[in-house]
Amino acid sequence: MEAGLQQTPSADRIHIAFFGRRNAGKSSLVNAITNQTMSIVSEIQGTTTDPVRKAMELLPLGAVVIIDTPGLDDEGTLGSLRMQKTKEILHRTDLAVIVINSTIGKTELETKLEADLQQQQIPFLEVYNQCDLHMPEQLPDRAIAVSAKTGFHISKLKEKMAACYQKQAPKASRSLLGNFVQQDDIILLVTPIDESAPKGRMILPQVQAIRSILDEEAICLVVQPQQLQRTLSLLKQPPKLVVTDSQAFQQVNQIVPPEIALTSFSILYAHYHDVLQKAATAAATLECLQNHDQILISEGCTHHRQCNDIGTVKLPNWIQTYTGKTLDFTWTSGNAFPDDLTPYRLIVHCGGCMLQPRVIQYRKELAAKAGVPFTNYGTLIAYVHGILRRSVSIFPELQDFLQK
Repeated sequence: MEAGLQQTPSADRIHIAFFGRRNAGKSSLVNAITNQTMSIVSEIQGTTTDPVRKAMELLPLGAVVIIDTPGLDDEGTLGSLRMQKTKEILHRTDLAVIVINSTIGKTELETKLEADLQQQQIPFLEVYNQCDLHMPEQLPDRAIAVSAKTGFHISKLKEKMAACYQKQAPKASRSLLGNFVQQDDIILLVTPIDESAPKGRMILPQVQAIRSILDEEAICLVVQPQQLQRTLSLLKQPPKLVVTDSQAFQQVNQIVPPEIALTSFSILYAHYHDVLQKAATAAATLECLQNHDQILISEGCTHHRQCNDIGTVKLPNWIQTYTGKTLDFTWTSGNAFPDDLTPYRLIVHCGGCMLQPRVIQYRKELAAKAGVPFTNYGTLIAYVHGILRRSVSIFPELQDFLQK
C-alpha cells in the first residue's frame, strides 16, 4: 500500500484489456496503440503466455493500465491455465478490446466473450485488425477496422476507446471524503508510523485521504496516535471528523470526545466501494461462529508481511479473543481470490485501496451468491472493540442499521 506521490494509483486507472484468438494481432495492436514495444510479437501462435500489464498515460483516456492477454483459443494443459488467467482479467477490466483477425472474421469464441462482457456490464469494442490484408464491410457501431502494421485508424481507435468508456462506464458518484467535508472543515488524520510505512513513504489510504480533503479545500491535520491528545487540546475549534488507522481504533476512541465524529480509513473505503452496509451487518457473524469455522482474510496488495502483520496476526488474534473460539484461517493477497467461497463462514477483506471498485463489487457479489457474509478490516475491528456504531454514524445509509 505504499504510495508514490507523483503516480496515479492502479485502482484509479482505467484498466483496458485486449482479448482475441492467437495471432489475431493483439500484441501488435497493443504496441501500436502504446507506441512502444510492450509485448513480444511473433508469427508463432501463443507467443503471449501470461497477461502483460503496463501502467501509462494514454490520450485521450488519461491514466490507464493496458493488459495484453493470451489467446482465447490457447490449447493444452498450460493453455487451460492461461485461459483461466485471461478469465480472471475480466473481473478487473473497465474496457475490453476484442481483437479480430480481419481475414478470418468473428468466430464463436468472440461471440461468447461478448456475451460474458454484456452480462458483467463491461463496455467493449470490436477491432478488426490486419485490414491491410482484408477490409471488412458493414461493421457495427461498436467496431472499427485497423492495421497495426501500417498504423491505419490507430488514432481513431484511441478516440473510439475513450468514447466507448465514457458512454458506458459507471459514473463516479462519490469520493473518499468529499461526501462529508466542506470548505474550511478541519479533518484530523491519525496515521501511525510503523513497520508498514517504510521511511520516506506513507501508505496509500493516508495519501488518498489527504488529497480528498485538499480537493474540498478543507484543512487537513496529520498526527501520530501519541500526538492526538496534545493536538486536540491545542485546537480552538474541534475537528469535524477524526479518521484513524484501524489498528489504533481502540486507543483513538478513548481519546476523541464522543461529540467528535470518528471513523477509520478502512471504513471510508468500504463506503467508497459501496459495501459498508453489508460489511456492518456481516460483522455480527462473529456472534455465531463455532470452533474450526473457516475465515477467509483477503488483502488487495502483496506487501511484505511483518511479524505483527494486521491480516495474518492481529485480526486472527482479535477475532479469536472476541469469540472465544478456535478458528481456521485462510489468506489471499493481490489478485488471488477463490472462485468457490462456500467453505467459508466469513470473509474479511481489506479496505481495497489497491483494487478497482469493479473488483470489490465482484468479490462482494461472489460472496452473496455463496451465502457468505462479507465484511472488511476496519468494520470488524470497530465491532470487536465495541465502537462500530460510533464509527459508522456519519454515513446516512447506515441510519437503519443504527436504529437496530
